[in-house]
Amino acid sequence: MATTRIDRALVADTALRLLNEVGLDGLTLRAIAKELQVQAPALYWHFKNKQELLDEMATVMHRRMAEAAGGVPGLAPGATWQQLLVAHNTELRTMLLSYRDGAKVYGGASFTGTDHAESLEAFLTLMTAAGFPLRDAARAAMTAYAYTMGFVSEEQGMAPHPMDVPDRANRLAAYPLAAAAGPDLFESYEERFEEGLRVLIAGLETVYGPG
Repeated sequence: MATTRIDRALVADTALRLLNEVGLDGLTLRAIAKELQVQAPALYWHFKNKQELLDEMATVMHRRMAEAAGGVPGLAPGATWQQLLVAHNTELRTMLLSYRDGAKVYGGASFTGTDHAESLEAFLTLMTAAGFPLRDAARAAMTAYAYTMGFVSEEQGMAPHPMDVPDRANRLAAYPLAAAAGPDLFESYEERFEEGLRVLIAGLETVYGPG
């Protein structure tokens, strides 16, 4: 096997490329090493285990999202916290969907850098300036993040075997409301995501709104 000079960046980049080909279940250190034309133990100089690699992959994913946005995803001059929340989570969803099993890789990862802190700081700054206590601002950010992660996890989980809505309706004929709800449950992901964000923001304004 040929000798390839590798570093953390090359390993993470290769892993993200392979992720789109084989998915998270097929993404093994052995497969990455084969792609890099090195022996698998060579990767352990850079990552002690697969979770460390996933943490680095998630960090690169966030960094690429920020670079594509030209800085903090969703932040524009004069933006309100509501606009930033919508824009950032919309861009987060777009980024996650650009990778096979993107939500599985990104969710629960411990970032290896501090790049992500810039967007969090920007959001918390807007929220606290609007009168929100830091606690409420932080929980609002996490609630929106959890919504997006959960939505995309379900969306990507359904992708390999999309729901046959007419067939589902036939099978649930004895449950007319559940049958009729099929299109609103399993179609129009873009529309449902955007609508869900609006509902979420209305709830944040009601529960956490200052004054």
